[in-house]
Amino acid sequence: MGATNVLRFPEGLVWGTATAAYQIEGAWDEDGKGPSIWDTFCRQPRKILNGSSGDVADDHYHRWEEDVEIMAGLGMNAYRFSVSWPRILPDGTGAVNAAGLDFYDRLVDALLAHNIDPYLTLYHWDLPQTLHDAGGWAARETVHHFAEYARIVVERLGDRVTHWITHNEPSVISLLGYLTGEYAPGEINPMAFLQVAHHLFVSHGYATQAIRAAAAKKPEVGIVLHLRPVHPASDSEADRLAARRFDGLVNRLFLNPVFFGRYPEDISELFRMVMPKTEPGDEELMTAPMDFLGVNYYTRFVIRNDPGTFLIQAAEAPPKESEYSMLWEIYEPGLYEMLTRLKREYAPSKILITENGIPVPDGIDFDGRIRDYRRVQYLRDNLVQMHRAIAEGVPVRGYFHWSLLDNFEWSHGYTMRFGLVYVDYATQKRTVKDSGRWFERVARSNALELS
Repeated sequence: MGATNVLRFPEGLVWGTATAAYQIEGAWDEDGKGPSIWDTFCRQPRKILNGSSGDVADDHYHRWEEDVEIMAGLGMNAYRFSVSWPRILPDGTGAVNAAGLDFYDRLVDALLAHNIDPYLTLYHWDLPQTLHDAGGWAARETVHHFAEYARIVVERLGDRVTHWITHNEPSVISLLGYLTGEYAPGEINPMAFLQVAHHLFVSHGYATQAIRAAAAKKPEVGIVLHLRPVHPASDSEADRLAARRFDGLVNRLFLNPVFFGRYPEDISELFRMVMPKTEPGDEELMTAPMDFLGVNYYTRFVIRNDPGTFLIQAAEAPPKESEYSMLWEIYEPGLYEMLTRLKREYAPSKILITENGIPVPDGIDFDGRIRDYRRVQYLRDNLVQMHRAIAEGVPVRGYFHWSLLDNFEWSHGYTMRFGLVYVDYATQKRTVKDSGRWFERVARSNALELS
């Protein structure tokens, strides 16, 4: 037999899975919940690939006990989930829906009873429709409504929940929600998308203050950013400059405000006609002290110069020789590249990998197993890159796989499966995939075996 190489991770590393409320909960209008922008968006023609919605999703609202048992059986010591704002405040502000808070109260208690530490995301894209009708994230008032919502949730759960995430992926909210219109609320508004991003940063600061003031136990607060390395399609100067501009739009535009309190100079110049309106004190709010940075990593961008593209003059050029998942190029070294760049350029004190996963076709074989070997390979390769970064001093303290369950994948509907657990949407039966059992061995041993 050949020798087995074992990579051991630092003691105390957090191992978990991640989900989002709209993608798994269902019960879209039960027990007093109000409509969100995703409830509205999914009802618009041709917005979702298979014409579906999150109305039922994984029915987690009714099956949460089973899902917690599954996590415990997989050896998870943490769970990252989001709270539905319109389930707590149906109109986004005003009267609190007690049934909504009660649901998360029960969920948190069950997690802790199974020794699973809750990591709670306050905003994972499901803005109450009433607030959107009043201006949404383009309106400054939404910033203050978000801080009040944070206070309400923390006052109820902050005696048990100590890990708090303000926003998930401001880049997706602003760029896909307000610039390209691919995600809810589906706006194509070049004049508003940077104002939306700014309000997200400022609301992060206000919410951070609210969390620290309301929590019964000392909280740990952070924000989650979707980050990708950006590589030029060629060595030409035009492509290298295009890649730099694109990196400014998708990475530095969201890193610089929370670390430095200002926007990248090149992006500010490029978008000078649509830069956001600011108010005194915004810089201090945007740079509210963070206890950790959450990093969502899936793939990289390869970019070519494209003079026909709006202002940024850059477009994707996917390499023909690469391997691809159902959505993206499979490029595991990008996780190492991004983590070491963060250490070098931004020096966060603590990093959590808050999402990492792959959509691949999988299904139940004749014997009841789900042999999703490509997901296992992707996980192994990414964990090798994470271990490599840790060995070089990057302060990674946790890893959350996306996702616990196959679920509603936004504009892709139910056509993309990311889960460690297979969901039969017709029956809601859960089946742990081979990747789930593999990940369980990693989590329980805090080590990665490489044959």
